[in-house]
Amino acid sequence: MWSYSDSRGAAKPSTLCFPHRLELVLPSGKDGEPGMPWGAALNEIQKCDITQKGYEKKRSKLIGAYLPQPPGVDQALPQERRTPVTPSSSSRYHRRRSSGSRDERYRSDVHTEAVQAALAKHKERKMAVPMPSKRRSLVVQTSMDAYTPPDTSSGSEDEGSVQGDSQGTPTSSQGSINMEHWISQAIHGSTTSTTSSSSTQSGGSGAAHRLADVMAQTHIENHSAPPDVTTYTSEHSIQVERPQGSTARVAPKYGNAELMETGDGVPVSSRVSAKIQQLVNTLKRPKRPPLREFFVDDFEELLEVQQPDPNQPKPEGAQMLAMRGEQLGVVTNWPPSLEAALQRWGTISPKAPCLTTMDTNGKPLYILTYGKLWTRSMKVAYNILHKLGTKQEPMVRPGDRVTLVFPNNDPAAFMVAFYGCLLAEVVPVPIEVPLTRKDAGSQQIGFLLGSCGVTVALTSDACHKGLPKSPTGEIPQFKGWPKLLWFVTESKHLSKPPRDWFPHIKDANNDTAYIEYKTCKDGSVLGVTVTRIALLTHCQALTQACGYTEAETIVNVLDFKKDVGLWHGILTSVMNMMHVISIPYSLMKVNPLSWIQKVCQYKAKVACVKSRDMHWALVAHRDQRDINLSSLRMLIVADGANPWSISSCDAFLNVFQSKGLRQEVICPCASSPEALTVAIRRPTDDSNQPPGRGVLSMHGLTYGVIRVDSEEKLSVLTVQDVGLVMPGAIMCSVKPDGIPQLCKTDEIGELCVCAIATGTSYYGLSGMTKNTFEVFPMTSSGGPITEYPFIRTGLLGFIGPGGLVFVIGKMDGLMVVSGRRHNADDIVATALAVEPMKFVYRGRIAVFSVSVLHDERIVIVAEQRPDSTEEDSFQWMSRVLQAIDSIHQVGVYCLALVPANTLPKTPLGGIHLSETKQLFLEGSLHPCNVLMCPHTCVTNLPKPRQKQPEIGPASVMVGNLVSGKRIAQASGRDLGQIEDNDQARKFLFLSEVLQWRAQTTPDHVLYTLLNCRGTIANSLTCVQLHKRAEKIAVMLMERGHLQDGDHVALVYPPGIDLIAAFYGCLYAGCVPITVRPPHPQNIATTLPTVKMIVEVSRSACLMTTQLICKLLRSREAAAAVDIRTWPPVLDTDDLPKKRPAQIYKPSNPETLAYLDFSVSTTGMLAGVKMSHAATSAFCRSIKLQCELYPSREVAICLDPYCGLGFVLWCLCSVYSGHQSILIPPSELETNPALWLLAVSQYKVRDTFCSYSVMELCTKGLGSQTESLKARGLDLSRVRTCVVVAEERPRIALTQSFSKLFKDLGLHPRAVSTSLGCRVNLAICLQPHRLGKLAEQGTSGPDPTTVYVDMRALRHDRVRLVERGSPHSLPLMESGKILPGVRIIIANPETKGPLGDSHLGEIWVHSTHNASGYFTIYGDESLQSDHFNSRLSFGDTQTIWARTGYLGFLRRTELTDANGERHDALYVVGALDEAMELRGMRYHPIDIETSVIRAHKSITECAVFTWTNLLVVVVELDGSEQEALDLVPLVTNVVLEEHYLIVGVVVVVDIGVIPINSRGEKQRMHLRDGFLADQLDPIYVAYNM
Repeated sequence: MWSYSDSRGAAKPSTLCFPHRLELVLPSGKDGEPGMPWGAALNEIQKCDITQKGYEKKRSKLIGAYLPQPPGVDQALPQERRTPVTPSSSSRYHRRRSSGSRDERYRSDVHTEAVQAALAKHKERKMAVPMPSKRRSLVVQTSMDAYTPPDTSSGSEDEGSVQGDSQGTPTSSQGSINMEHWISQAIHGSTTSTTSSSSTQSGGSGAAHRLADVMAQTHIENHSAPPDVTTYTSEHSIQVERPQGSTARVAPKYGNAELMETGDGVPVSSRVSAKIQQLVNTLKRPKRPPLREFFVDDFEELLEVQQPDPNQPKPEGAQMLAMRGEQLGVVTNWPPSLEAALQRWGTISPKAPCLTTMDTNGKPLYILTYGKLWTRSMKVAYNILHKLGTKQEPMVRPGDRVTLVFPNNDPAAFMVAFYGCLLAEVVPVPIEVPLTRKDAGSQQIGFLLGSCGVTVALTSDACHKGLPKSPTGEIPQFKGWPKLLWFVTESKHLSKPPRDWFPHIKDANNDTAYIEYKTCKDGSVLGVTVTRIALLTHCQALTQACGYTEAETIVNVLDFKKDVGLWHGILTSVMNMMHVISIPYSLMKVNPLSWIQKVCQYKAKVACVKSRDMHWALVAHRDQRDINLSSLRMLIVADGANPWSISSCDAFLNVFQSKGLRQEVICPCASSPEALTVAIRRPTDDSNQPPGRGVLSMHGLTYGVIRVDSEEKLSVLTVQDVGLVMPGAIMCSVKPDGIPQLCKTDEIGELCVCAIATGTSYYGLSGMTKNTFEVFPMTSSGGPITEYPFIRTGLLGFIGPGGLVFVIGKMDGLMVVSGRRHNADDIVATALAVEPMKFVYRGRIAVFSVSVLHDERIVIVAEQRPDSTEEDSFQWMSRVLQAIDSIHQVGVYCLALVPANTLPKTPLGGIHLSETKQLFLEGSLHPCNVLMCPHTCVTNLPKPRQKQPEIGPASVMVGNLVSGKRIAQASGRDLGQIEDNDQARKFLFLSEVLQWRAQTTPDHVLYTLLNCRGTIANSLTCVQLHKRAEKIAVMLMERGHLQDGDHVALVYPPGIDLIAAFYGCLYAGCVPITVRPPHPQNIATTLPTVKMIVEVSRSACLMTTQLICKLLRSREAAAAVDIRTWPPVLDTDDLPKKRPAQIYKPSNPETLAYLDFSVSTTGMLAGVKMSHAATSAFCRSIKLQCELYPSREVAICLDPYCGLGFVLWCLCSVYSGHQSILIPPSELETNPALWLLAVSQYKVRDTFCSYSVMELCTKGLGSQTESLKARGLDLSRVRTCVVVAEERPRIALTQSFSKLFKDLGLHPRAVSTSLGCRVNLAICLQPHRLGKLAEQGTSGPDPTTVYVDMRALRHDRVRLVERGSPHSLPLMESGKILPGVRIIIANPETKGPLGDSHLGEIWVHSTHNASGYFTIYGDESLQSDHFNSRLSFGDTQTIWARTGYLGFLRRTELTDANGERHDALYVVGALDEAMELRGMRYHPIDIETSVIRAHKSITECAVFTWTNLLVVVVELDGSEQEALDLVPLVTNVVLEEHYLIVGVVVVVDIGVIPINSRGEKQRMHLRDGFLADQLDPIYVAYNM
């Protein structure tokens, strides 16, 4: 509404009105109908819908008009209308009124009260926002550090320090106390120890009463969680010390056998899961209605495109008219240029004071007279032109740029240097003093100086001494700065100009007078050039607008180097021979009242301040008696354009009115570096002409529409006018983006000015200059309004009734979120209105937006006070979110609190916004508290995928294969066709092969075991192995009393003993099971797994070494498991001397040879049965694929307990007769080069390793390749280096390994991967010899890698893309299919065959398939189809085994050695690891890869889901202080790359993510450990 307030604060409706839609609306009823009586209102309620929600809604709407307004929001309401309804509120109301004659509530309180009212609406329903868990060391560190109290000063123009303060002034405090007390009671009504009393409400687009309905509707049970000991609790303030996680942990301390059973069974009583439950409940609340979603193409996920809200307000006014300022009246004695003015006053009034400077005690330090200013400026001008460089080659010529570097406490030296430059006709570029080599923003200043071609810096003596120096006394070159000559301007250092030298004083022309720097939103620094004519005209316009007269005294608190401080305190003052009293910033910090005292002392007529100076004066003011401000005729408020300055103005007037301050003296002005002074309120003598006010709907403003607020009362913006357009200028407002079209009268636009008195360009940037300084506003018909160009001011606002200019924010502070515009200052104000002074520092809050997933997201960063507890801060944060949601209807994406004094500062103490944003984005802000709310903010995710209904075989046949697609199937070579002189083929059993070899080649060495030094620890010939096996067989029969078919657990370290024990079992007819021995340093977690395998495999006895025997009987073992229940333990170090009577020969090749047990990555223990036939077939297949003969040597660096690792270690050498060089992977921990050195030394052609071995080499030997080369390491003979794995090939690791060891002769194509799984221990093995490629070693594209679209993959589709295209994922082929193996790709749901390049489950048929699971639970029915599945159509006879892996086959253009077209198999991931989120299938590894890239300190990452929430666990390699930096980065990257919202981010120490022997992450163990609260995390963040 538009209203004028008189001195008693009662409001009279204003006669000024907008031509359209701005008539005053009284909230009597809807649309201005008269209000209805109570009875009618209640009848009306009874008629409406009878749901509780409907009732509440209708009731609040109807009775709203009768309830007391949040006090002071609508001052135009007649007093009687406000009849209070409830006794409590009425007494509160009267007490407020009596506290002072004037209505004390200024606009800031109105906002504070609006915020409090909005929060009070939330208080009925305590929302359960789970508080983050923080490791204790982190809590103590952040809150107990000895902080220096931060500089609450905040000075530069952009910080949000203008907000009035709710506890602000003493006189208002009696009024505020009750309100504060009432609110604090309302909000702190109940707090539980675990939940925080907060909700991040995000109601519909409507406003706060709708929120209340939502709240009432969604009741949330708080699952009674035990008190959270990691955080400060509120009820029983017990602080339990958590044990510090020792860094030297060998393995995570969880994952015990019991938990392994529970695929999903989680101890839900745990604290963590209670918090997650709380989070899930909170997230179930209705969110903002999602936007319309749609898709184009068959799966191109389109992010939702913002649909305009059909009910959004639209501008309806007529097109605005440009507003002309008054004529600039040229007065006869105005000087023709500023230098001429200086010359005049310097010669006719040399004794007149020009500038008085103050010391930090407020005593006058120095008085600069006009005479001294004139003579010293001349001296500086002479020295610049004649004493730098040589006579022939002066360093500075007229028109060159020089920089002025003067501290804020030395305006006199600055003024002399500035006028010296004007007289010498060189162009001054004033900048801030660089304090360190790495000041915030200093680099950008350097770029500006460089682009201006600055080579000389003028500075003062004191400043020169204070600059950082190198040991030699040189001033270092600051980062990004050009090389400068530092020139001190003090008179004593300068030569006197000769008598005949005189500066050339011309009339003002179009030459550049000075360049003012401007910092942009992104941190870049531009130089705005101001010409001499613009400079002079600006001084004239200010003189006319402000009514300056000769010899007036003006007090200046502002920075005199730029903006309003420069224009009034250095330039216009000289034109009018005024006396400036300059108050340095350092004095204001010590004594905030100093400027007021100087106004009194000097009887100053004018003062130039910022609203923060008024605010500080209020805070410091304690009824000083001798203050008299009646001399002031004008108080210029430099940041009056910030809407929130109004509160400081009102508060200041309220307190100092009794000290002679008149209302009409306060003159806000609007300015910008480009347009100089845009508008200023004129000082009047007429106290009956009160200023213009507007109470605008914030909701309307977000759509750029001006609406006098009538309905909501909570979200309003009160703006004050900044006076009229400048004399001699024309102003209009244009649409902020797109063509500069004139706005309508009720529309917000960017103010544009056409005048002489403005900047003319950005120095050296013609393109940007054109967009800003050469704008031609268009009318709706498309023509320009004048032929003269306008300048964009960067201010958003409108021209109101009577030509008054209103500014509602800056373009730089604008954040466009989902199509609505929000202003950073408004958000800051709301945050500060939430109990402002308690937890954070005023003016130390940064609000900016970051772009995540194609929209801007709001981030708030604030400095936290050192004395606030975790609980307090978290409480405050969650309430800030509520307040912003209620008042601005926008979600905050991230709210971070940092320790006091840690945000980068601008030179005047404000927050350096772009630098803060930069730190946030690169993860080096180091916050101590973070709250992310992606669930509430991100509304443009792609639509969740709906699965298609099941389809029958016929339609699949037609649909999938109709377009000539071949069915995806492939096979290795046919075993029957292969001619080979394989002697071992004639034996059915491995035990027979060994006996045959012991007879025919007794001394042939089969096995060589290396120790960590690379020397031979042990070796076995054929006959030694045979004899040893015989003795073990005797031992089993005699000491163990075992029958044939009994199961024996072999618990051995990797080595020779294991092999002998295995063949001993075969000789005795027993079934061996290899088991990894317990880890001596970690018995508690490793022994239960051993025990479990022994029990599940029904082992009748356990064979091991003497050392492990002792370990199994130790006290630690007894603590971990019940050692009385072990089966008999046989120690093979002590063997009988006799041979068995006969060696057992199985009756049937299909009988069981051995059991293979392994723990899957999902934490399931599965044992598979391998028959004698399958075992022999397997060995033969490997022999043929790898071309293994007795003369060959193969190096094996694998764990020998399961899968292909066991087969290569124990079985293949006996079958093929080649020598195996055995390298236990554990030895690489002490000597990472062991494996590669062995490969080189033994000139090995084929070697096998695991990913963990490869990673160890890549990380451990990365920097040692040169020294290894010197030691003679040569890998050029390696033909194949196979990584044995049961997962998608890790392409990044294999590539970096290949690259790293290329210099040592490793052929890039030698490295390949195998694929095995439970149903078939090896499906693919060995790299392909593709035609002639292998021999030629061509540098063609790698034939084995393809790139697929990750988005398509989520929809179970394969789409090949080019390398480097967005969302591309490289996949590496999984090696060559083994002989005798057939593969087909089938749909895991329908079991139908799929076409080439379609994603499905890999099914396998081969003679070496395992014959089934061995379990004691008898639930084989679930698993039976893993081993014998049939296709639902097509070839329905063949029996297939299902691998459980998703992948696809692709026929390539290449041919293999036999001339066949080659089919490549690509594995995408395991079905049971895949996560189903939003209807799409995600593979954890893809998300983990993105997360690891997000920050240099993330070394490892694992993700899993829990109750549909995505949980991301990251290992932090860095200080614990960095833990919270990771939370936003992890959330951002997963949103950007995977369109998923992270629910929980857990930051842990290195080594916490459990990894099995194959180097695979045990994600389910991790999940169980997390939910059972066993991880000792550094930080757990629950994203809202």
